[in-house]
Amino acid sequence: MNEKTIAMNANPLVRALQKTPHEFTKQDIIHYISQNDIRMVNFMYPGGDGRLKTLNFTVNSLEYLETILTCGERVDGSSLFSFIEAGSSDLYVVPRFSTAFLDPFAPLPTLCMLCSYFDKDGAPLASSPERTLVKASKVFTEVTGMEFYAMGELEYYVLNVAESRFPAVDQRGYHESAPFAKTNGFRQRCMDAIARCGGQIKYGHSEVGNFTQDGITYEQNEIEFLPVPATEAADQLMIAKWVIRNLAYSEGLDVTFAPKITTGKAGSGLHVHMKLMKDGKNMMVSDGTLSDNARRMIAGMMDVAGAITAFGNKNPMSYFRLVPHQEAPTNICWGDRNRSVLVRVPLGWTSGSDMCHTANPQEPVSIPDTTGKQTVEMRSPDGSADIYQLLAGLCVACRHGFEMDNAMETAQRTYVDVNIHDAANAQRLSQLSTLPDSCAASAAELLAKRGVFEKHGVFSPAMIDGIASHLRSFDDGTLRQDILNNHEATEQLVRRFFHCG
Repeated sequence: MNEKTIAMNANPLVRALQKTPHEFTKQDIIHYISQNDIRMVNFMYPGGDGRLKTLNFTVNSLEYLETILTCGERVDGSSLFSFIEAGSSDLYVVPRFSTAFLDPFAPLPTLCMLCSYFDKDGAPLASSPERTLVKASKVFTEVTGMEFYAMGELEYYVLNVAESRFPAVDQRGYHESAPFAKTNGFRQRCMDAIARCGGQIKYGHSEVGNFTQDGITYEQNEIEFLPVPATEAADQLMIAKWVIRNLAYSEGLDVTFAPKITTGKAGSGLHVHMKLMKDGKNMMVSDGTLSDNARRMIAGMMDVAGAITAFGNKNPMSYFRLVPHQEAPTNICWGDRNRSVLVRVPLGWTSGSDMCHTANPQEPVSIPDTTGKQTVEMRSPDGSADIYQLLAGLCVACRHGFEMDNAMETAQRTYVDVNIHDAANAQRLSQLSTLPDSCAASAAELLAKRGVFEKHGVFSPAMIDGIASHLRSFDDGTLRQDILNNHEATEQLVRRFFHCG
């Protein structure tokens, strides 16, 4: 990160310390706290419900600050994770200095840091989601010689009191401007706060979904991030959800990341884009077309796609979103620029034309290298996901493609170049496998493929068992059919899972 980049970075710590977050040391944190009259320090860490938990510290003295930054603090693991028993529940949480940011909502000057979990012996907690992602990323590089990058498309609905001026067109909110979109300003304030907390944002916009119900307007929004190493991507998404909820609360709004909140309207996903990097170069493109590396990673995702839902679709409402004709995938296939598929290869910048010069004739002709922009997008996950488990699962799936003997054949067999739900493609559709239709079916898929995820010691057997047990506890094998057209029962489910993830 050069001087100009540091000067434009929204995180005040980066500008004050003149360092990238990866370079932050304990002494940097102590220096910033002492020089900026920071009154409190917050440790933050994800619990088993996928939400960030918070532990507050008053800055009493330099000695005490040194102690908590070095040794962390003890927490009750059994209250955070269902797989930890009360009889042996003590865990340590230790801050990661690279995640430090100023709390934009605290009444006192407060510095926050995300933490890692450690067990009683001081070893990283093997079954913690964050540690699982660290292991998955490390093994990915060991096997492939490349780094696994990711970024998320965070979709959510904002709820506000309905008004009659400049009414929006139902389910036509995509990229709508004010005043027809009423919550654009809120989204922009969210983006600014997320950036100041370290998030690397690509862009934000209003999404398709909008409707009015019982005097409340529901407006769908999306904030999309830039690709970064997967561990950083997970941290940024966790903080972003925390920011959006807190800002909504402070402004008297409500937000939901729930996958489905009413029938017949757009659901919210958490699409994940991925790419492979080596020596600073994107390995997804070769001679202007999708590389064999990219096809292998896609094949891996095709092979374990059903099991990925166990990490990315974690409550029954997830499977009310994964239905045909709702711009959400149901069949296990992939394609170019095709939004009916599970894994999409977004439009790339491979034409070799100078669009900037064409739009701005005063600019000199220049053909930039845009190969770094190419990604592939997994479209099944939603806001119920455990973000660390999800990115770890996708990392394993992509690595699995490099370990499959038939990866290239699998990629070819599952490729489609049409809208698979068109009636003319019925025969092709019948040849494709489908995603699970319930948490129960998702658990079965995970257990059938557990060997892939446990390989190289990435996912612990205890974590796989715990995830499967949690999914089966919903007992929803036939739920979608049982409450079809039962709006009252559907509404009860919506309320139950409204603030999931």
